[in-house]
Amino acid sequence: MTGLTGPERMVYKTLVLTWPFYAIGALYVVGPVLAWLLGGLAALSLYLGPAMRADLRPTGPVPPLVWAWFIGMAVMLVALWVGHLDWGLGLKQTIKSSIGWAKGWALLALFPLAGAVLQIRREVLIRGQCVVGAWTLALAPALLIAPYIGLPERIFTSPLKAIGGPGPEYFSVFLFTWDPASWTPRWQFYAPWSPFAALLGVIMVLFALEEKDRRWMAAGVAAGVLMILASKSRMGLVGLVACTVAPRMLPLILRGWAWQVTAALTASLAVVGTTLATVAGDAVSAFKGARADSTRVRETLQRIARERWENEAPWFGHGTVHPGSHAVEYMPIGSHHTWFGLLFVKGLVGFLALLVPMAWHVAFTLIDAARHPRGRLPLGILMTMVLLSFGENIEIEAYMLWPGLVLLGVHLREVARDRVV
Repeated sequence: MTGLTGPERMVYKTLVLTWPFYAIGALYVVGPVLAWLLGGLAALSLYLGPAMRADLRPTGPVPPLVWAWFIGMAVMLVALWVGHLDWGLGLKQTIKSSIGWAKGWALLALFPLAGAVLQIRREVLIRGQCVVGAWTLALAPALLIAPYIGLPERIFTSPLKAIGGPGPEYFSVFLFTWDPASWTPRWQFYAPWSPFAALLGVIMVLFALEEKDRRWMAAGVAAGVLMILASKSRMGLVGLVACTVAPRMLPLILRGWAWQVTAALTASLAVVGTTLATVAGDAVSAFKGARADSTRVRETLQRIARERWENEAPWFGHGTVHPGSHAVEYMPIGSHHTWFGLLFVKGLVGFLALLVPMAWHVAFTLIDAARHPRGRLPLGILMTMVLLSFGENIEIEAYMLWPGLVLLGVHLREVARDRVV
C-alpha cells in the first residue's frame, strides 16, 4: 500500500510480517512491543498536539470507551497486587506477574487507544490481514503435507523464550501437532495451538469480507476458512457462522417486515418447538462428544476454579494460576476459560474489571451495527473475543488479537467523527 502515515506503516509492516516473525519465534515479543510503542506514541501525540509532524497528530480526544478499558485494566493490576499480598507470593512473583499484565491485559487498552487517537485507517488493517492470508495459502501445501511425509511437529524453539512467557509453545515454530485423542494431525499455523488458530481464522474472514479488492478478499476468506477447518476446532466452526452472519442480520431489527416474520416464527414454535428443542439438545451433545476428553477436562477445570474461588478467595482471587492434578491432565487451575480464570486468579474485582468495559463495548457496537455497516466488523471482532473467552484465557492471546483491538479503536474514532459532522 502507498500513502501510509507513520503509524499506518508501523501497523501494516508488522502485520504483513506475521509469518516471518513466527518463523523466528518472535510473535509473543512483537505484540507487546508494538502495543507500548503505539500507546506511547498516542500519549505523546495527545500531549504535543500541533507540535507533532502532521501525520502523527491526534485525530481527536480519547473516547470514553477507551478510558473504560484503561480503568478496567488498571483495576486488574490492583487486583493482582492485592491477591499476591493476600497469599504472600512475594516481591519476585509480584514483579513477574506485573510484567505479565503489561504483556497481556494492558494490550486490551493500549491497542484501542492507538486506533482511536492515531491516524490509522481501517482499510490498512483489512489489507494487511488479507496479505497474511495470502502468505498462509502459499505456505499451506507444505504444512498440510508435513505429517504424511514424516516431518517433525516442532521445528525449533526460539532463544527468545529467555524473555519469559506463559510457555515454550509461544516461542516455538510448528508444522503441525498430533491430536492425542485421535492421533490425527491438527494445524495451528502461526498460533501457539490449534483452537486459537481457528479463532484467528474467524477474525481473518471478518476482515477479508470488508476488503474492496475481490482478489485480496478471496485470499483472506480462503485462508481464514482453511485455518478453521485444519485446526479441527469446534469453537472455530461456531464462530465462522455466528460472528459473520449475526452482525449482517442486525439491521433487520429496524425494519417492520422483519418483526412480522419474527412474530410468525415465534408463533410456529407452539407447533414445532418441542421437536426443535430435542434437535438442539442432540446437536449440543454431539458437539461436546466430538472431543469428549477435551470437554471433560475443561468442565472439571471450571468447576474446580469456581468452587475454590467461592470458598477461598471471593474478592481478589488467588493471585496466580495453580497447578492442576491428573484429573485435569495437569492443566493449571484458572486456565482455559477467561471468566472462571479471572474469578480464580483475580476474584470478583478482576471479573468485573473485564466485564464492564467489554459489555459496554459490545452494546455500543450492537447499536452501531444495527444502524450502519461500519459496525459489522467491530461487532464480529468482539463476538469472536467473547467466544474465545469461554474456551481460552484472552489476556495471554491479546498479542495475536492486536489488529482487531486496533480496529475497535478506529471504529470509536469513526463514530465520534460522524457525530461531529
